[in-house]
Amino acid sequence: MILADVTAPASLSLLDNAVLAWGLAACGLAQFSKLFIELLLHRRWRPAVLIETGGMPSSHSALVTGTAAGVGWQLGFADPVFALAATIAFVVMYDASGIRRAAGFTAARVNALPASNWSPPPEKPLKETLGHSRLEVFVGSMLGPAIALPGLALLGSPWHLAQGLLQALG
Repeated sequence: MILADVTAPASLSLLDNAVLAWGLAACGLAQFSKLFIELLLHRRWRPAVLIETGGMPSSHSALVTGTAAGVGWQLGFADPVFALAATIAFVVMYDASGIRRAAGFTAARVNALPASNWSPPPEKPLKETLGHSRLEVFVGSMLGPAIALPGLALLGSPWHLAQGLLQALG
């Protein structure tokens, strides 16, 4: 089936990838929500959380689960590509709540050592917020499909949205 008027040109075909777009939207919303969670819980406006790792919710988990759910929605949940996407999602989430979290705890212990133990002394402390708690991963993993699936089902790809807006305006 040829849809010449709604198919993105080759140079813009990435915009027609609704699964990627909604996975990234879930990631962005998770990351953006950290700004308001920081404001509510810690009573401070700290835009730096927008580019930091760690925190509630896990934007990595939102990205991989939103993308995996989108793959399942488009190709079917019995498709091997969905199995691959789900497997990658599980690995990313395990890594975030296990290995990266442990690395953050290790960094905190190294930072607690006296500066006199180092020659030369470190210029700045090691980053401690590397991973996520299981709750942060869980919330991110629920947020991903909650954003991606309605977006796919109701709105489609950004290219189709833009085409629809252009047709409505013109």
